[in-house]
Amino acid sequence: MSRKVIIVADPGIDTAFAVALALNDPALEVIGLLPTAGNISPDQATANVHTLIDVLDPPKWPKLAAALPVRYESDGLALHGPGGLGGVTFPTATRHALHPADKVLVELAHEHPRHVTLICLGPLTTLATALDRDPGLPAVLEQTIVVGGSWRVPGNAGPAAEFHFALDPEAAKRVMHSELNPLVVPLDMTRRLVFSPSDLLELPNPDSRTCQFLRQIIPFGIRASSNLYGIEGFHLKDVLGVVAASLAGVVTVEPYHVDVEARGELTRGMMVVDTRPQPAGPANARVATDVSVGEVRQYIDRILNGAA
Repeated sequence: MSRKVIIVADPGIDTAFAVALALNDPALEVIGLLPTAGNISPDQATANVHTLIDVLDPPKWPKLAAALPVRYESDGLALHGPGGLGGVTFPTATRHALHPADKVLVELAHEHPRHVTLICLGPLTTLATALDRDPGLPAVLEQTIVVGGSWRVPGNAGPAAEFHFALDPEAAKRVMHSELNPLVVPLDMTRRLVFSPSDLLELPNPDSRTCQFLRQIIPFGIRASSNLYGIEGFHLKDVLGVVAASLAGVVTVEPYHVDVEARGELTRGMMVVDTRPQPAGPANARVATDVSVGEVRQYIDRILNGAA
């Protein structure tokens, strides 16, 4: 039986790659694909989610929504290109009269109580707003996976802050202080998912809609990674959030008390993991501390080989 998932996404090249895998994974049923600003603006995020569904055309379309009208201090366009999808434009028709993403998230969770895994592949504004809308949300979600935060490695949005947490530290803090007990996949783990240009440009099943789409958007990310970071390849960071939902045991997790710095001039957005023998509070998150990169690579090949 497939696992029902809701994905909150700010597509983004690696986010689009992750969504494409989820939509083609027979072990997952994507019942909601909800946009959020982050790599891109709210309007662009809403348009890109529609693009993903229109281009990939999954057998069962998930519920869509409108991104919340928030504006962050930075974006990811330097890495992901104009429009977020590698500078490539795709014909798409955005639906009208869409409900806000936080409202749709709450409604879907209550339609399938204790049977939904929420996968957050962007800043946590939508989830925090959903918690304000419905404080009982943690009781009806089966699991929450958050790709974000940085623990033992430098940040990618400052000395200590990861991009998703840095965009809205207050939201990340709100989520950690809720009763969600999220599985947090920090930058320490996602940075291990660096793929070479040949890995990304020689995808299996090249005649499939999915692989043709990915081969169009990936080249910009490869060039940008080389120019910005001196990396020959591209990090598929958000893919690990989908893999963690699909494959039991692909990440090793440990319970910790986690908080987020929301005020520091140099540390705003920093994830603080309390490893003291007597931490400030009980464990409120499960932090990924190891990942089987080989299993992730096998998963990607398997899903893309069977992709439509």
